[in-house]
Amino acid sequence: MPISADRFDEIDDDSTPTPGTNAHEILSFLEANADQAFTRSEIAESTGVADGSVGPTLVRLREAGRVDHRGHYWRVSDHVRSVTAATGHADAVATSHEDEPIAYDEWQDYAVDPREDRD
Repeated sequence: MPISADRFDEIDDDSTPTPGTNAHEILSFLEANADQAFTRSEIAESTGVADGSVGPTLVRLREAGRVDHRGHYWRVSDHVRSVTAATGHADAVATSHEDEPIAYDEWQDYAVDPREDRD
């Protein structure tokens, strides 16, 4: 049974780790050190996550596409790095336009709602 696009947007797909969880701690550490790769024991030591929890958590993050694994090393995935870079760029652009008021009414004349049928 199909659901509405609004309902779809409300679904929590668990792709973003909840703050305070092992997944969040590990992913935050790897994102902060995106130019390096680490062994499980190095990740455990740096994050304070129990060594026995690091491996299974990394596997779940890899299955979700959040981290990459080669040999004994793990790093944040290129996808996460790309999203982080895009978010940073969007933030910089928004900040650079903070002092300029948005001409909402002018913009609205050209805005298209992708959910509307354009036939």
